[in-house]
Amino acid sequence: MHLRLRVWRQASATATGKLVEYDAPNISPDMSFLEMLDVVNERLMEKGDDPIAFDHDCREGICGSCSLMINGAAHGPMKATATCQLHMRSFRDGETIDVEPWRAKAFPVIRDLVVDRSALDRIIQAGGFISAATGGAQDANAILVPKTAADAAMDAAACIGCGACVAACPNASASLFTASKISHLGHLPQGQPERRRRVLSMVNQMELEEFGGCTLYGECQEACPKEISIDTISRMNGDFIRAGLTDWR
Repeated sequence: MHLRLRVWRQASATATGKLVEYDAPNISPDMSFLEMLDVVNERLMEKGDDPIAFDHDCREGICGSCSLMINGAAHGPMKATATCQLHMRSFRDGETIDVEPWRAKAFPVIRDLVVDRSALDRIIQAGGFISAATGGAQDANAILVPKTAADAAMDAAACIGCGACVAACPNASASLFTASKISHLGHLPQGQPERRRRVLSMVNQMELEEFGGCTLYGECQEACPKEISIDTISRMNGDFIRAGLTDWR
């Protein structure tokens, strides 16, 4: 395949960025998108140019690091697919591909395609935990969990924290991410002691990080590589209202 890339290059957080064009010949259709960027970077370094900075880690669709806007779509054109799982056969030979970082006030660009997503970590730190007694491990069957609750918790826990929901949302809302982290604990018996405090703390932290408000536009669930439903947002909103009206302390 012979491709043309238009990649966002920005030397630092304070520098002015721009789209820079690169020729990418002899690209195998079986390469992943990140492998294609590796090849482009090798060729750049051979010429003495600076390689394109981008985040990556597991390259198995688990860690959520591979956060790229590809032709205006979070993680590219394929549904339920992280950037590292996207193959070049998803594009046409001779196509021009725009590659940009996440665009959100809460995700400032660090360099090129790398953004600071630590705002998501702070949301989790605000309440994404449970109280558990230390000591010997409790027997697995000591706490009964209905299958429906376990399935719902696992569906929400599938969130990999990539931030695609924020990047795809016209309001740059982190509601799907926050709701997933709240719901996967809230569905389980172990998550009940902090349930009300958790939703108040995490939603408040989300607002402090200056993410936009949710209007249930729905683009978040379309962009989510794990196809998490916006039903989790409705559940979070219900918990938030109940927690605010109850003297839970």
